[in-house]
Amino acid sequence: MRNRFDAQLNKLNNSLIEMGALVEVAIGNATHAFETQDAELAKTVLAADDLVDTKERDIEARCLKLLLSQQPVARDLRQISTALKMITDLERIGDHAIDICELSLFLSDQNYILNPENIPVMASVTQKMVTESIDAFVKKDLKLAKAVIARDDVVDELFGKTKTELIKLVHSNADLGEQAFDLLQIAKYYERIGDHAVNVAEWVIFSITGKHKDTQVL
Repeated sequence: MRNRFDAQLNKLNNSLIEMGALVEVAIGNATHAFETQDAELAKTVLAADDLVDTKERDIEARCLKLLLSQQPVARDLRQISTALKMITDLERIGDHAIDICELSLFLSDQNYILNPENIPVMASVTQKMVTESIDAFVKKDLKLAKAVIARDDVVDELFGKTKTELIKLVHSNADLGEQAFDLLQIAKYYERIGDHAVNVAEWVIFSITGKHKDTQVL
């Protein structure tokens, strides 16, 4: 019975890896569509969103089946509950990739009002955070999970710089306000992706230690 349960947990892990990979691709394509103003690439990201949603429902069903059909011990409960928490954040990350693409489509025929160098850097950092948070879960790597959380300060700093630059542009020319707001929204979506990656990493720490944000839970 235990061997069967462990096999089901492995399938759950594999499904999480697959969902993480879908989200990583979405972020990468959304970023490239934004940088290159590639409207067709942005549309492919929009079309692929259903895959992430389907994977979320599949993982949720697996988790509930494990909880209802077995008698998991504390360690197993931590792993299953972590998976349930993670898929919520991963789905939100996928949604933010969609948000970025929708704005990129709107901006695809406009000349950018500034060289948005900080935004692609934010994208690179947040994509790495998402990748490493999933890796930390799979490898049960406490150190890697904590590194993801620490990297959030870099994203916040980049967002602050982008916001300051855009405000200065609008002050010098109010006509730039609409695009400045759109660019700021894109930067904010990346900042939120970083926040969700931090959430995943915090739940990874819980799965290993039973503590969530320094509070002993299970």
